[in-house]
Amino acid sequence: MTRVVSTTPGLYPLPDWAKDDLSDLKGHQKENLVDGDEDPQTRDAYQRARTEVIERQQAAGLDRVVEGQLRWDDMLAHPLAVHDSVETRGIVRYYDNNNFYREPVVTGDLDADGDVAAELEAAADLVDEGLQAVLPGPYSLADLATDEHYGDEAAFLDAVAEFLAGEVATFPEVETLFLLEPSLVENAPGDGTDERASEAIDAVATATDADVVLQPYWGALEEKVHAHVLDTDVDALGYDLVSEPDANVYNVQEYGTKEDVALGLVDGQNTLVESAETITERIDWFTEQVPAQDFETVYATANTELFYLPVNKFEAKLDALGAVERAEVTA
Repeated sequence: MTRVVSTTPGLYPLPDWAKDDLSDLKGHQKENLVDGDEDPQTRDAYQRARTEVIERQQAAGLDRVVEGQLRWDDMLAHPLAVHDSVETRGIVRYYDNNNFYREPVVTGDLDADGDVAAELEAAADLVDEGLQAVLPGPYSLADLATDEHYGDEAAFLDAVAEFLAGEVATFPEVETLFLLEPSLVENAPGDGTDERASEAIDAVATATDADVVLQPYWGALEEKVHAHVLDTDVDALGYDLVSEPDANVYNVQEYGTKEDVALGLVDGQNTLVESAETITERIDWFTEQVPAQDFETVYATANTELFYLPVNKFEAKLDALGAVERAEVTA
């Protein structure tokens, strides 16, 4: 019997009341987005919203609870967008969808600044067990940014990895760290860069004693990229069974995978709510396709961030994921 752990990749939609309150507090312009120096009223509003989404995950019965990343106006670019050595410039499209973020332009040394650690410290006060950290993976974060300081693509990726590892080292105790790496699919690294990307992932993964889950999404990894990430020290590798189930299964059939996997079973961008039974069936389908694999843990999760959804649909998907642990799942 495979242990199923219900969780999410974070980046939640703000509660409706918080959208209204924060719009009044922050304003409506690009320069009013979160910059790491919020006033006390804004910090209080985010804390109340953080408490609400944490309690909602707990009510849903999730095994891992995330902070929610409600301050991440720039989505996965957030850790750089609030950094003192980064200038935020024009608005650019966030991957292939209708969301936009401020382009983070790195103009100085990237030292750990404790922004994400501070969010986790606030969450840790509300979570007795099962706290999960969420970060962009180093390849995706470098891909979303522009370098005007390091002057070399490899050096920049190394610097981003070192920055994230430094941030991880200041985290409170967490059970799990999810590294979100959509750029490994959306802008797959070529020869040489694929190996450097894996080394960068290793640098972050080895900075914590928590279980590290690497989650690519919006498709399947190219075969060579998949092979490289299997050589990293992450504990689990993610597979997006919403967007490209067959291609992801093929990678596992042909090349194997880790003893633990994270399965993107719930669509983070579609308002259709999956039932707990449907989620369980998708887990069973995946394990049946790869009978040679004997998984210790399956992380049952959404395939992408969840901020795309209306709050009521987001909450319904939390409930469905939370119910999976009470269903019988075979391996």
